[in-house]
Amino acid sequence: MVIRNRKARHEFEILEELEAGLVLVGSEVKSLRAGQASFTDAFARIDSGELWLFNLHINPYGPATIDVPDPMRPRKLLASRRQIDRLAAKTAERGLTLVPLDLHFTRGRAKVTLGLARGKKLHDKRRALKENVMQREVDRALRSRSRD
Repeated sequence: MVIRNRKARHEFEILEELEAGLVLVGSEVKSLRAGQASFTDAFARIDSGELWLFNLHINPYGPATIDVPDPMRPRKLLASRRQIDRLAAKTAERGLTLVPLDLHFTRGRAKVTLGLARGKKLHDKRRALKENVMQREVDRALRSRSRD
Protein backbone atom coordinates (compact mmCIF):
# COMPACT_ATOMS: atom_id res chain seq x y z
CA MET A 1 0.00 0.00 0.00
CA VAL A 2 1.56 3.28 -1.09
CA ILE A 3 -1.20 5.75 -0.23
CA ARG A 4 -4.78 5.50 0.99
CA ASN A 5 -7.62 7.98 0.54
CA ARG A 6 -8.84 8.15 4.13
CA LYS A 7 -11.51 10.76 3.48
CA ALA A 8 -13.20 8.72 0.75
CA ARG A 9 -14.99 6.29 3.07
CA HIS A 10 -16.08 9.16 5.31
CA GLU A 11 -17.36 11.39 2.50
CA PHE A 12 -18.84 8.68 0.27
CA GLU A 13 -20.81 5.47 0.49
CA ILE A 14 -18.78 2.94 -1.52
CA LEU A 15 -21.10 0.69 -3.56
CA GLU A 16 -18.45 -1.41 -5.32
CA GLU A 17 -14.71 -1.48 -5.93
CA LEU A 18 -12.57 -1.96 -9.04
CA GLU A 19 -8.81 -2.32 -9.45
CA ALA A 20 -7.26 -0.59 -12.46
CA GLY A 21 -3.70 -0.19 -13.71
CA LEU A 22 -2.10 3.25 -13.70
CA VAL A 23 -0.10 4.56 -16.68
CA LEU A 24 2.99 6.39 -15.39
CA VAL A 25 5.88 8.13 -17.14
CA GLY A 26 9.49 8.79 -16.23
CA SER A 27 10.40 8.90 -12.58
CA GLU A 28 6.80 8.81 -11.27
CA VAL A 29 7.21 5.16 -10.22
CA LYS A 30 10.20 5.97 -7.98
CA SER A 31 8.31 8.89 -6.49
CA LEU A 32 5.31 6.64 -5.76
CA ARG A 33 7.50 3.98 -4.17
CA ALA A 34 8.81 6.72 -1.87
CA GLY A 35 5.20 7.55 -0.91
CA GLN A 36 5.29 11.00 -2.53
CA ALA A 37 1.66 11.22 -3.69
CA SER A 38 -1.58 12.78 -2.55
CA PHE A 39 -5.23 11.95 -3.30
CA THR A 40 -6.58 15.37 -2.26
CA ASP A 41 -9.64 16.06 -4.46
CA ALA A 42 -8.74 13.20 -6.83
CA PHE A 43 -11.47 11.61 -8.96
CA ALA A 44 -11.83 9.37 -11.99
CA ARG A 45 -13.92 10.00 -15.08
CA ILE A 46 -14.64 8.29 -18.38
CA ASP A 47 -13.78 10.49 -21.37
CA SER A 48 -14.33 9.20 -24.92
CA GLY A 49 -14.37 5.58 -23.82
CA GLU A 50 -11.20 5.79 -21.69
CA LEU A 51 -10.83 5.87 -17.93
CA TRP A 52 -8.81 8.84 -16.57
CA LEU A 53 -7.65 9.83 -13.08
CA PHE A 54 -7.60 13.55 -12.33
CA ASN A 55 -5.99 15.58 -9.51
CA LEU A 56 -3.64 12.83 -8.31
CA HIS A 57 -0.58 14.76 -7.20
CA ILE A 58 2.72 12.87 -7.56
CA ASN A 59 5.68 14.92 -6.35
CA PRO A 60 8.61 15.06 -8.75
CA TYR A 61 11.38 12.61 -7.86
CA GLY A 62 14.31 14.60 -6.44
CA PRO A 63 17.28 13.02 -8.28
CA ALA A 64 15.45 13.08 -11.63
CA THR A 65 16.42 16.12 -13.65
CA ILE A 66 15.41 15.31 -17.22
CA ASP A 67 11.80 15.16 -18.43
CA VAL A 68 10.11 15.74 -15.08
CA PRO A 69 6.35 15.28 -15.74
CA ASP A 70 3.67 17.67 -14.48
CA PRO A 71 2.67 16.53 -10.96
CA MET A 72 -1.06 17.14 -11.59
CA ARG A 73 -1.41 15.80 -15.11
CA PRO A 74 -4.37 13.49 -15.87
CA ARG A 75 -3.31 9.86 -15.81
CA LYS A 76 -4.84 7.10 -17.87
CA LEU A 77 -6.22 4.06 -16.05
CA LEU A 78 -6.15 0.59 -17.57
CA ALA A 79 -9.31 -1.50 -17.33
CA SER A 80 -11.14 -3.88 -19.64
CA ARG A 81 -13.66 -2.55 -22.14
CA ARG A 82 -16.47 -4.41 -20.35
CA GLN A 83 -15.55 -2.79 -17.01
CA ILE A 84 -15.34 0.68 -18.53
CA ASP A 85 -18.72 0.31 -20.27
CA ARG A 86 -20.35 -0.93 -17.05
CA LEU A 87 -18.86 1.98 -15.07
CA ALA A 88 -19.97 4.45 -17.74
CA ALA A 89 -23.54 3.19 -17.46
CA LYS A 90 -23.48 3.36 -13.65
CA THR A 91 -21.89 6.82 -13.44
CA ALA A 92 -24.54 8.12 -15.82
CA GLU A 93 -26.98 7.50 -12.94
CA ARG A 94 -27.65 10.51 -10.77
CA GLY A 95 -25.23 11.00 -7.90
CA LEU A 96 -22.66 8.27 -8.62
CA THR A 97 -18.98 9.02 -9.08
CA LEU A 98 -15.64 7.21 -9.23
CA VAL A 99 -13.36 7.89 -6.27
CA PRO A 100 -9.81 6.52 -5.83
CA LEU A 101 -9.56 4.56 -2.57
CA ASP A 102 -5.91 3.52 -2.55
CA LEU A 103 -2.80 3.19 -4.66
CA HIS A 104 -0.60 0.11 -4.39
CA PHE A 105 1.84 -2.08 -6.28
CA THR A 106 0.89 -5.59 -7.41
CA ARG A 107 3.74 -7.66 -8.88
CA GLY A 108 5.63 -4.45 -9.62
CA ARG A 109 2.73 -2.70 -11.37
CA ALA A 110 1.06 0.46 -10.02
CA LYS A 111 -2.64 -0.15 -9.36
CA VAL A 112 -5.45 2.11 -8.18
CA THR A 113 -8.51 0.81 -6.38
CA LEU A 114 -11.51 2.83 -7.53
CA GLY A 115 -14.80 2.94 -5.69
CA LEU A 116 -18.16 3.54 -7.31
CA ALA A 117 -19.52 5.96 -4.75
CA ARG A 118 -22.53 8.01 -3.74
CA GLY A 119 -22.01 11.11 -1.58
CA LYS A 120 -23.12 10.89 2.04
CA LYS A 121 -25.38 13.45 3.64
CA LEU A 122 -24.37 15.11 6.91
CA HIS A 123 -26.72 12.96 8.98
CA ASP A 124 -25.27 9.78 7.41
CA LYS A 125 -21.75 10.88 8.39
CA ARG A 126 -22.89 11.57 11.96
CA ARG A 127 -24.58 8.17 12.20
CA ALA A 128 -21.45 6.43 10.91
CA LEU A 129 -19.28 8.23 13.47
CA LYS A 130 -21.70 7.31 16.25
CA GLU A 131 -21.66 3.65 15.19
CA ASN A 132 -17.84 3.66 15.14
CA VAL A 133 -17.72 5.09 18.68
CA MET A 134 -20.22 2.51 19.93
CA GLN A 135 -18.29 -0.34 18.28
CA ARG A 136 -15.04 0.93 19.82
CA GLU A 137 -16.67 0.96 23.30
CA VAL A 138 -17.97 -2.60 22.83
CA ASP A 139 -14.51 -3.80 21.73
CA ARG A 140 -12.91 -2.03 24.70
CA ALA A 141 -15.38 -3.63 27.12
CA LEU A 142 -14.77 -7.10 25.65
CA ARG A 143 -11.00 -6.67 25.87
CA SER A 144 -11.16 -5.53 29.49
CA ARG A 145 -13.51 -8.41 30.36
CA SER A 146 -11.19 -10.98 28.75
CA ARG A 147 -8.24 -9.64 30.76
CA ASP A 148 -10.05 -10.19 34.07
